[in-house]
Parts: sequence; structure tokens; C-alpha cells
Amino acid sequence: MNKVKELAKMIDHSILHPTMTDEDLKRECKVAKEYDVASVCVKPYAVKQAVELLKDSDVLVGCVIGFPAGNSAIEVKVFETEKACADGAVEIDMVINIGKALQGEWDYIEKEIAAVTKVCHNNKAIVKVIFETDYVSKKEDIVELCKICTKVGADYVKTSTGFGFVKGDDGKYAYQGATISNLELMKASVGPNIKVKAAGGVRTLDGLLAVQKAGCSRCGATATVVILKDAKERFGDL
Repeated sequence: MNKVKELAKMIDHSILHPTMTDEDLKRECKVAKEYDVASVCVKPYAVKQAVELLKDSDVLVGCVIGFPAGNSAIEVKVFETEKACADGAVEIDMVINIGKALQGEWDYIEKEIAAVTKVCHNNKAIVKVIFETDYVSKKEDIVELCKICTKVGADYVKTSTGFGFVKGDDGKYAYQGATISNLELMKASVGPNIKVKAAGGVRTLDGLLAVQKAGCSRCGATATVVILKDAKERFGDL
């Protein structure tokens, strides 16, 4: 596999903004197909349509669960996962209950992640667990989440949703998303069978190469075209 192909197969092409329409979905699935990325990551109602749009490719269909705030009850996340898998999703990106993590209620978090992981694996899907590291920012909490994901057999740990906006003193909202220090910490804190996904803020080829160097196997991106066009120029065509 050449370098451009390798980088393309790192990318989960995100089609998640609340304002995106069915026409946007069609356009972005076409992009995913053209650049032969690893997967698309879509909103729950869009799974069936994405599966149909990508049926003649090897681009996988993933779906977000409890997105973006992670506030759904465990039973609702389980049902949402079952529905997404039934509709054809083979990858699930679930958001943890952020408040429970911040108060250190790890038994709840373990129960939640284990429940969704079980449904995914029963349906031959993989699960990526989103920590939302702009909110759950303490190193010891990130390490604890990695331990829990390792214990229950999740497939990936993931930094962010891309929508974890933190309100500043000026009243404006911003977020960092994936940072190299958090990615390296997560890579060092999970078991050998768990992979790491970067998400949030990776918008350039150098950004993708940096998260790859930090140990990531996947990266969520909306700037897929820019990244892979630059990769072709730097490393040669697909």
C-alpha cells in the first residue's frame, strides 16, 4: 500500500453537522468513494441511505451514538446502537456520559461502555468510545477511561466529537479537539488490542501525519479532500 492509500484508509469522513441535508450526504459519500477512505461517519437516520450510496465501494459505514453530548440513558444508547447496526452500520462511535465521568462514577461508565460494546460485537460491528477530551481533560480521568475500555473490550478510544465547545471568559465558544499529548497518553494507556482515533481539529496533511506518528490508526475528518490532494502532491498519486 502506497502512502496516499495508507493515509486515505486512516480517514473516517465525517458527515455530522446538524445542518447537513440528504444532498450533502450524497455529495460527501461521493467524496468518500472517490478517495476510498476507511469509512463515513453519519447521523443515525442516514445509515440506510449511506449504505446504499456506498454499496459499490469498500468504504464502511459508521454511525454516532448518544451524539454529541452523551446524555442518553444507557438503554437508549443500546437501542440506538441496535437500530444503527440493523440499518447496516458496521462501526459505532459512542459518546460516553460526560457528567458521570467528570464526577468519577466509573461503575456507571463501565456499564455503559460494556453494554454498547456487547451490542456492537453481537452485530459484528466495532465500537469507538468518544471521551470528549475538551471536557474530560484530566490525565487521570483519561487513563481511567482507557482502562475501562480495555477491560470491556472496546475496539477504539477516541478523543472528541468535534462539537465539544468550551465557553471562554469572553463568552465565545471554542475547542481543541485531538491533541498530540492526549493521543500519546491514550495510546500508552490502552491494552494492546485497542486502537486510537483522533477527532476534532485535524484539517491538514501535516496534522494527519502528526496523529499517525502519535499512534492513531484512524482520524475523523471533514477536510478529507484538502488532506488527500496534498498527500497526492507530496507522495504521488493513489
